[in-house]
Amino acid sequence: MRLAAIDIGSNAARLLISEVVLDDYNKPEFNKLNLIRVPLRLGFDVFERGEITKEKRGMIMQTMKAYSHLIKAYNVQYTKACATSAMRDAANSEDIIRKVKLETGIEIKVITGDAEAAFIYENHIAENLDKEHSYLYIDVGGGSTEITFFADGKLKYKKSFNIGTIRLLKGYVEENSWEEMKTYIKQYTKSNLPVIAIGSGGNINKVFSLSKKKEGKPLLLQLLKDYYKELSSVSLEERMRIYKLREDRADVIVPALQIYINVMRWADIEEIYVPKIGLADGLIQSLYEEVK
Repeated sequence: MRLAAIDIGSNAARLLISEVVLDDYNKPEFNKLNLIRVPLRLGFDVFERGEITKEKRGMIMQTMKAYSHLIKAYNVQYTKACATSAMRDAANSEDIIRKVKLETGIEIKVITGDAEAAFIYENHIAENLDKEHSYLYIDVGGGSTEITFFADGKLKYKKSFNIGTIRLLKGYVEENSWEEMKTYIKQYTKSNLPVIAIGSGGNINKVFSLSKKKEGKPLLLQLLKDYYKELSSVSLEERMRIYKLREDRADVIVPALQIYINVMRWADIEEIYVPKIGLADGLIQSLYEEVK
């Protein structure tokens, strides 16, 4: 069975196409056939103007048409498309969604921050890790950060905060938003076991690849602090040149590190695992549960 997931975030839109096969024990294995990312950067419009501009609307339509062709080319049977923080905040998102459905057949659902956190948890990474730890999922996007806490073999809480990389870049995160996040994490991330972080999002994946760490090894909080200091001390152009980053990654990687560092400090966490999961992966898992 072939499934597709579309994640329209505040920084980029991703299309993930996966093939699901059952193993000898009748458990599903998700084989990634293709992952395409288009940096639409909707948050730059929305968090400043409250709506998506004509130029970006055109980019969304072109991207969705391309995704629609790829979905057909790969002979995908089921598709799930979701939009997050920027589309949640955009006054004209309903019109765009209607037009996309009309011209491509793709039905986009705008999901809440809590639903976003739940979809990311659908990857069930923590359930496959050792039982000697509790786990805090941290998913940092352009418009929001989703926190999910897993302890004693159970999902304890999930919460979305309007603190994202693009919001920070544009100066739209107030001190009280940070305080709310800090209070929440300190109050609810409690466990008798040591807590480890699980990071998702393009920025933490990029930091992991820069670190040259072996797959499955964690990054230390101190390393994130070192990267934050290093990357924030040079200009955008130098960041792109020295670290070979695209512009749409080089500008958001610094605020992303700031968020991961703060969350880990407040939760008293020293290590973060980066298993290359994201909202699109969670959507695929959720879609499979719906259609099987």
